[in-house]
Amino acid sequence: MKSIFALFIALLWINIADAEEYDAKVIVVIDGDTLVVLHNGAKEKIRLANIDAPEKDQPYGMDARQAMIGMVLKKQVLIDTKAIDKYGRTVALVSVDGSSVNEAMVKRGMAWEYSHYKPGRVYMALQSEAQQAHRGLWSQRNPIAPWVWRKTHPPVKWSSPKKRINRQHHHLPRESPY
Repeated sequence: MKSIFALFIALLWINIADAEEYDAKVIVVIDGDTLVVLHNGAKEKIRLANIDAPEKDQPYGMDARQAMIGMVLKKQVLIDTKAIDKYGRTVALVSVDGSSVNEAMVKRGMAWEYSHYKPGRVYMALQSEAQQAHRGLWSQRNPIAPWVWRKTHPPVKWSSPKKRINRQHHHLPRESPY
């Protein structure tokens, strides 16, 4: 029993020791819940904690990305690290000008609350408010949660719009009005 308690304390200490707050500049918005920041001259991928935004190829996925771009792109943000996920991304709370970006995405209806690992009453309340107001993705009749979407839709590799247009142009039939 003492060894289990000691292991628990050690794991708790590691999590506390890894927790860090720092300022960084957002240089890329990948989607509605993933950013790339510049911190101490290095790029770092950040996954917003407690939320899950629609995938880019999912309804409201690009809307969520655009909302995130409007809030944080090219801005200084405060990163409050919480963990490292299985993909090596830093999971964090992100704030800009003193306001929580994580909470704003849920409140705007641009992301689901995703506090499965740690109860988040604030996020649940914000999601309920967005649902009742039919904001963002909640304006859909039956929005599909991203964790359900990912099970039935393979990941999409995105190229620049110009490349997609050029590639499509070369494959159009001769009789196309384009």
